[in-house]
Amino acid sequence: MSGKYLVTGGAGYVGGVVAQHLLEAGHEVVVLDDLSTGFREGVPAGASFVEGDVRDAAEWLDSSYDGVLHFAASSQVGESVVKPEKYWDNNVGGTMALLAAMRAAGVRRLVFSSTAATYGEPEQVPIVESAPTRPTNPYGASKLAVDHMITGEAAAHGLGAVSLRYFNVAGAYGRHGERHDPESHLIPLVLQVAQGGREAISVYGDDYPTPDGTCVRDYIHVADLAEAHLLALGAAEPGEHLICNLGNGNGFSVREVIETVRKVTGHPIPEVVAPRRGGDPAVLVASAATAHERLGWKPSRTDLEGIVADAWEFARRRAGENAKNDQEAGA
Repeated sequence: MSGKYLVTGGAGYVGGVVAQHLLEAGHEVVVLDDLSTGFREGVPAGASFVEGDVRDAAEWLDSSYDGVLHFAASSQVGESVVKPEKYWDNNVGGTMALLAAMRAAGVRRLVFSSTAATYGEPEQVPIVESAPTRPTNPYGASKLAVDHMITGEAAAHGLGAVSLRYFNVAGAYGRHGERHDPESHLIPLVLQVAQGGREAISVYGDDYPTPDGTCVRDYIHVADLAEAHLLALGAAEPGEHLICNLGNGNGFSVREVIETVRKVTGHPIPEVVAPRRGGDPAVLVASAATAHERLGWKPSRTDLEGIVADAWEFARRRAGENAKNDQEAGA
């Protein structure tokens, strides 16, 4: 059955892909985004668009909505360390205002974009939802605070909510791919080297207790991630806050990613070993057993080469479009 959903942050990478999946499933979609990090062209065709702050959601939210999918947040780990106040204000304050707007409008279903950064440095891998939550930066701490806030909202006011804790999201879907500014994610950074935008890729530490000495991470295709959000809408039960990890359950090292990019692009990727970064765990791999059990979700695009190939196609298409626009602007 089709519904009407508000997607906050729907002009961004993950939010845009989820909005596209909602449309393809026959739902009505309204995207709310202030375009501080998102892009107007990231809003999928067929969605209504409201340019605005999530704190003002009460201006647009009413009882005609069946639920909210909440992606609007500041998400740069490094920036959160030097500007923690921004992360408490945007992520915690923004969500508090959104929950109040939902309560006032009688909208009782929420899917929240959470993160593996809530766990910090894990004691065991794969990581399960009952693992201790000890975030090592204000970004992870702000997302954990929102998770606690949602738990209280569900218990006190009957909200049906699902928090999805992502691991490393990658790949592309249709016209949606990673385009952060500044870019901080490994796969698009390595692809920038292949495109000539960077001379080399920095490998932060090659002496970790892993098979090749570099950090190991769990990469999940953005389309698999989007499908989990649609399933989560159906699993949201009044008064319950369900938390699910999303990952493919396999880890790939930094050097495996670099080698895969070499294979997919055919370009040599020079690498430079740099000192370890503080707070980088050696291994982060998810257990997605809860998502499988409660949502009926299982990732289908788990091949690293396929994930990189999708990201490479998006990067080349964007470069071609930018070159065309520059040419037309100079004509």
